[in-house]
This record gives sequence, structure tokens and C-alpha cells, in this order.
Amino acid sequence: MVESRPVVWVSQPLIDAVIEPLRAQVDLVTTDEVTAWTPEQLAERLADVDGAIITLNERIGAAQVAGAGRLQAIANVGVGYNNLDVEALSAAGILASNTPDVLTETTADLGFALLMATARRITESERWLRDGQWGQWSFQTMLGADIHGSTLGILGMGRIGQGIARRGAHGFGMRVLYHNRSRLPAATESEVGASYVDFDALLAQSDHLVLVLPYTPDSHHIIDAAALAKMRPSATLVNIARGGIVDELALADALSSGGLAAAGLDVFEGEPRVRQELLALGNVVLTPHIGSASLATRKAMVQLAADNLLAALGVVGEASRMPSAVNADAALAARATAGDKDKKR
Repeated sequence: MVESRPVVWVSQPLIDAVIEPLRAQVDLVTTDEVTAWTPEQLAERLADVDGAIITLNERIGAAQVAGAGRLQAIANVGVGYNNLDVEALSAAGILASNTPDVLTETTADLGFALLMATARRITESERWLRDGQWGQWSFQTMLGADIHGSTLGILGMGRIGQGIARRGAHGFGMRVLYHNRSRLPAATESEVGASYVDFDALLAQSDHLVLVLPYTPDSHHIIDAAALAKMRPSATLVNIARGGIVDELALADALSSGGLAAAGLDVFEGEPRVRQELLALGNVVLTPHIGSASLATRKAMVQLAADNLLAALGVVGEASRMPSAVNADAALAARATAGDKDKKR
């Protein structure tokens, strides 16, 4: 008798060099084109599979897994997983995972690149040049802000925040300040060259503020009109975290009124939709959520997601030893409870 193999659904085109070898271990259902799945379609796709590899485009909650009796694991390709209702997945005994660490340095690179482009008005200058407005060199053309020797503020000091701090302190001689839910150990602060301050001091003292904190109910619109009013009019703001952290209408108002010099945004609250109020401004650098978008890093992310899923399905290793599970204890406990109930029937 041939033993059945797990069925795994891949929600979007990813990296073929990583995905295709999975066919040797699981029955693979892939997606050939980038697809905007509706909630109902997601529920349909998950109904008859044992595992899924998904991206931040797919929002998975109780409704999407209600009819997924076989589903054991969801591997999210991304360090953030606010697209997953982890509590609902845990209650259903479904393991969830993310892909931390492998994208840290690449995302920090992009954050710093966005900071530099914003401060030195790179994209604004290029548009001005391409539009044929450069008639003669001028001493006052496109004056921006210095990066070296300035004060870098970081809101959220996890792995990526620390990577940005190292670049600022050790690469550009910046004074680095940070605010975080919890203070880093003194040795870590020394290594990355950063000093802890409270939230208001971070806003008031930063020449360049970079947002790298997780998106949670507590961080929703933490950068609102009141927070922006505490920043220097000459300051710049960079967001590589999640769009919902910033009140985008308040940001657009600050940028258009002179309350803030410039902003660099890689993430947006309603992405892929970008507010017209932001698109209309020249002092905003906009990129389409490309923080981790190098070939090597995206390949590593997909590989980690695949490793997580194979462990969760018991194909390689044990579910309790998933490389980066986010709810292993809760999900496995829910499975055990469900198993005990079944035995008593």
C-alpha cells in the first residue's frame, strides 16, 4: 500500500529553484500567476490541503480555516505576520511560522538606502532632471540634509533596527537614538552604537527617524499628527515596518505644510493602493514594499518557509522543532486537547 503524501498549496509564484524540489516530498499545488485571492477563495484553497506556503498578501483567519480539517501548518514568507490571526490558528491546532533573521541585513540595507534617498532628495532630483528643468547649475539647487554626523532615531530595535543602527553609527558617524518596548542590554547598545530615549525625546531629537517596529493594535497610527508635531520641521521620516503604523493623511499634511522636510515609504496602509495625497507630493520617496527584495534574500526566505512547513508536516524532523514557529506551544497544546477529547468519545 502506497502511503499518501501531504498536500501543500503555494499561494503565489515564489522561487522555483526552492519550490520545485518539494515535489519529491509532498504533493504540490502551485500558483502560476500573482493572484489577489478573495477570503472565500482562500478558504476553498485551504480546505483540502495539509499545509500552505503563503505571502503577506493572504490574510488568514478563523473563517479561512473553519473548513480546513486537514490543515496542519501555514508557513508565511515574511518576518511580519500580521496577515495571520495567530490566535485563531492556534485554537485550530494549526502551526504558523515566519522567516526572521534571513532578511535582516537586506532590509536594513533598503532602510538606509531609503533614508539616504530621502535626505538627499535623490528621486526628486532625478524627476526634476528628467523633466528638463535643469537649465544651469545652481548653488541652491536641491539642497538636502546631511546624513553623516546627524542624529538617527530608530523606533523599534529588533534585528533590523539594530542593523540600521550599526550602519548609522559605524558607517556614517551618526548619533543613534532608539526607543523600544524594552531596553536593549548595555552590551548590545554599545555594539550597535545606540542610546535609549523615551518616545517623545526620540521624536524631538531625531534628524532622521526610521520606523522598524512590529505592527500591532498598540502601534497602529503611533505616528499621528501629535507625534509628527513633535518632530523637527527639518527632519525626515522613513517607514520600512508596516503602513498602519503611520497616519498617512497626517503625514501628507505635515509634508505639504512644512511640518516635516521629507519622507521615505516602503510600506502603505492600504497597499498596493497608495494615497493620492502622498503621490502628489514631491518630497516623498515611494517604493513598493521591497525591503527584502534581493534575489539571494528572497530565496533564503522561501527556503526557510519550506523548511518550516516540512518540519510541521513531519516530513523532515518534528513539528515541535520548526525553525521559526510563532505559535508552536499553543497550537500543539490545542491538538493535544482535541486528541484527548476524541479518545473520550
